[in-house]
Amino acid sequence: MVASALQVTMSSLSPSSPSPRTRGRSLCCKLNSMSAVKIPIPPMNPKDPFLSKLASVAATSPETLLNRPVSSDMPPYLDLFESPKLMATPAQVERSVSYNEHRPRRPPPDLPSLLLHGRIVYIGMPLVPAVTELVIAELMYLQWMDSKEPIYLYINSTGTTRDDGETVGMETEGFAIYDALMQLKNEIHTVAVGAAIGHACLLLASGTKGKRFMMPHAKAMIQQPRVPSSGLMPASDVLIRAKEVITNRDTLVKLIAKHTGNSEDTVASVMRRPFYMDSMKAKEFGVIDRILWRGQEKIMSDAASPEDWDRNAGIKVVDGL
Repeated sequence: MVASALQVTMSSLSPSSPSPRTRGRSLCCKLNSMSAVKIPIPPMNPKDPFLSKLASVAATSPETLLNRPVSSDMPPYLDLFESPKLMATPAQVERSVSYNEHRPRRPPPDLPSLLLHGRIVYIGMPLVPAVTELVIAELMYLQWMDSKEPIYLYINSTGTTRDDGETVGMETEGFAIYDALMQLKNEIHTVAVGAAIGHACLLLASGTKGKRFMMPHAKAMIQQPRVPSSGLMPASDVLIRAKEVITNRDTLVKLIAKHTGNSEDTVASVMRRPFYMDSMKAKEFGVIDRILWRGQEKIMSDAASPEDWDRNAGIKVVDGL
């Protein structure tokens, strides 16, 4: 009935209709003839609000559809609705269980907001002032939200330098994030997902003991702070800046020694040149506690040491070689 009324309505709107009275008689004739002849129609959704409203108007008062103004600013038939709406807005569409038909109730948030909702703070850039500001703000917000739930700090950063060694931020940027971590009441779970160099390695080691992790192929590296470009500074200013760099180096050595369990002399010795560590070496040095490889940790822990392999194979180690 809905489709029949719509077809009658659309055919009766042709320009050849001479007058409303003639069009009314033609409409009655067509309605009588359609009872005897079945015209094929395309499938339509019976729950569609627009078609249902249009069919209802065609059935009750067809003159509303016939006697339409010649010139109208509104698209056809939308004036039949008090609040015209052809389809539901994206915010009102129900969420589907199918991935291909996934339609959220509201626009999705940005990726940092999604990570923050999972209590994840991601450091994926060198430690410049903008990064430091955002990280500290997120840490303070997560503690305010819940001071008992852990905070996950994912690190993939070259510290206060770029990958080529050029200084891009002051050493205080790393110390600022470190001090903020030490003031939090929450447990801090640190995870190295790429590179943790310089001050980023300090942040990795400063997590809660037993909750410092590293991906199997991530890298950690500690090195001495770099002297920024002096430019056209006078000699006295260069000397002052050099002394400040030495002070920052000594502070960095003390903090890394504190969190790794090594002596300050050991840390200062390996930091004379860039000291790279893979996940295994970082665990031995005390930077991390566990390596995040699925199903491999038990296998590696059960594996015999090289000395045991030699002993079981009957190989004797000659002293002095």
